Amino acid sequence: MFGRRLTGNFQDMSSSDAGSPTAPLAELIDLGGRTAIVTGGAMGIGLGVCRRLHEAGANVVVVDLDEAAAEQAAEDMRSRRADSARAVHCDVSDGGDVERMLDAAVESFGSLDILVNNAGIYPMKPLGELDQETFQRVIDVNLTGLFLCTKAAAARMIEQGRGGRIVNVTSIDALHPSMVGLAHYDASKHGAWGFTKNVALELAPHDIAVNAIAPGGIKTPGTGDVEGAQLEAFEAMIPMARMGDPDDIGRAALYLSSDLASYITGEQIVVDGGRLLA
Repeated sequence: MFGRRLTGNFQDMSSSDAGSPTAPLAELIDLGGRTAIVTGGAMGIGLGVCRRLHEAGANVVVVDLDEAAAEQAAEDMRSRRADSARAVHCDVSDGGDVERMLDAAVESFGSLDILVNNAGIYPMKPLGELDQETFQRVIDVNLTGLFLCTKAAAARMIEQGRGGRIVNVTSIDALHPSMVGLAHYDASKHGAWGFTKNVALELAPHDIAVNAIAPGGIKTPGTGDVEGAQLEAFEAMIPMARMGDPDDIGRAALYLSSDLASYITGEQIVVDGGRLLA
């Protein structure tokens, strides 16, 4: 369904086929007939991703602990295209919950083609105040949850035999610390990036591309947990002189989920307004 539709299986491509320059743009970006799961999809970055994938024609499963917010997001999408979105309550750190969530997605739309691992938490705590419970909870959601969802989704995609896309939302903190008080978060995101690269290598023969997006400062409800002075100092270091919007990440996720990125795997797109250049 993915690379095969335009170029054939990765292992069978000839150099003359690579890139398929004759494929029209509308076809490359069309996600019609595909099902996308977005964890943490009810608000912020996740909602931005849901909206872009839905606009491109995908059926979207909005996964979140906030069931009411997830249902509202799904209803908004259904108002634009009937029977095209579903909300599912799920704790991604619970393997049983993850399996039930995947069952619900396939039951609703018949397949699983795209997984966006976006669910994440980042409670600010300096090392001296960081307790084991907080550290473990961040690892459980941000890294173990990503592992559980990826493993279960990859098994479904392999069984379907038509490839797939997995997009992991990491952070610029996977590459460089952004501020004090996020050691636990940075540990989880470094792990997510390492996991992305290794799994990309393993799943490539199945035509399943695994990539990451590293957001910089994005205006979301969660940024309200960051002290105003810290946020102002962070924003002052962005060369493009503004915080990002969830749709900036939604656009990157659409690119990696579509056939525009049919020959890309194991990569991380930094979307940070140039923050890491400063």
